[in-house]
Amino acid sequence: QVQLVESGGGLVQAGGSLRLSCAASERTFNFYATGWFRQDPGKEREFVAAISWSDDSTYYADSARGRFTISRDNARNTAYLQMNSLKPEDTAVYYCAAPSRVLEYKASYWYATAYDYWGQGTQVTVSS
Repeated sequence: QVQLVESGGGLVQAGGSLRLSCAASERTFNFYATGWFRQDPGKEREFVAAISWSDDSTYYADSARGRFTISRDNARNTAYLQMNSLKPEDTAVYYCAAPSRVLEYKASYWYATAYDYWGQGTQVTVSS
């Protein structure tokens, strides 16, 4: 069973930056897409950003657009989420996810149900 592994979370002051990484336990894993979601205790998991590995199309939640950048590295088979200008409300556990097939519809990228593989999550805490 392929596992996704996130790294890069931590504690940062408001206005600071963090870069999250998402890699697969198998280097031959085929990332059709990568999505980043986050979840606060007691809240639903929410979409943050996604990228298509076939054409590099990117998608962002309104809360992330302009501050976060999603990217991928083919050679490393790793996806990244660069987070700048962090705010206390960005505090959450961040999860990366990948589907087991090509996502044919743009709307699919926003929904957690479109993704079949999930990481264990990495904590991001932004202090005020």
